[in-house]
Amino acid sequence: MAEKPRLDTTRLQKIAQAYWESAALMAAVELELFTAIAHGHDTLPAVAKAAGIGERNAQRLLTALVAMTLLDRTGERFSNAPDVQRFLVKDGERYAGPWILFTKPRWAAYGELSERLRRTTENRLGAYQEFTVEDARRYHAATYSIGMGAARLFSRSVDLNDRRKMLDLGGGSGAYSIVATQTYPGLKAIVLDLPPVTVVADEYIAANGATDRVSTLPGDFTRTDFPQDVDVVVMASNLPQYEPDLIRLVVRKAFAVLVPGGEMHLIGETLHDDRRGPLSAALWGLNEGVYGSTGIAHTESEVKGYLQDAGFIDVAPHPFVPGVLSRVAGRKPV
Repeated sequence: MAEKPRLDTTRLQKIAQAYWESAALMAAVELELFTAIAHGHDTLPAVAKAAGIGERNAQRLLTALVAMTLLDRTGERFSNAPDVQRFLVKDGERYAGPWILFTKPRWAAYGELSERLRRTTENRLGAYQEFTVEDARRYHAATYSIGMGAARLFSRSVDLNDRRKMLDLGGGSGAYSIVATQTYPGLKAIVLDLPPVTVVADEYIAANGATDRVSTLPGDFTRTDFPQDVDVVVMASNLPQYEPDLIRLVVRKAFAVLVPGGEMHLIGETLHDDRRGPLSAALWGLNEGVYGSTGIAHTESEVKGYLQDAGFIDVAPHPFVPGVLSRVAGRKPV
């Protein structure tokens, strides 16, 4: 009879120390270490000088990054892993350093997770309850490049050739609207988001030369009246921020203003129906507990149900970003 594998604490220790890896990655981005290596400063002394740290600390950090497979080492020279080279070299076209640092301001809050989960008071908007223009500017400086990538994927995946008016709920920087109206010349779009966010959205819209195609509507989409006669509604990357009743409310409001035959797309971090993952969706749901909102992670079937209950037909999930984002769409009957 085969012996059962002996249990040890290896897996638990790895999870408990995972923040060490996060800190090493974030420090490397802040020190522009990957950029230095890409520019030929690829030895220990050269990295230390470029990053402005001592050689002992450079050795410590480089050793950790190699062990994390973010760097490779050949003799005395270091090189970036392919994804690091593409996304974490500062002057690269697809630089995503701000996105890597996006959650760093939440570090202290997560250190208080157990205490925060004991709280009994909640609000609808969580971390966005007292959002300022400067908060929105920092937020979208971090998320804009990732948002544009998702927006390009959306516009490649969905045929909007016959659509004329899009409502972008919680549209943030306006990425989905900017790209969609650029891809489909007959389309106009409205970004509805909190007043501080629309100030920043207007800046991104102007920077992309889209002011003739994309406008903003300041408000709270759980309370603000929607524009009439839209033929496509998008709500992207904010599902876990809201409880089921609020999602149902928003979907019903969208159904009411859509023209017959119009479509709605709910894009976000969703759980599998067995609620065993993916981890990304589960953690975004947990994040709402950190900030005291009423939001939770939703399953794909629950999202389908929100659309069906409002009256949408042909409701179905569609491939989007595996393990990160799903897209569930429905159509208003003609």
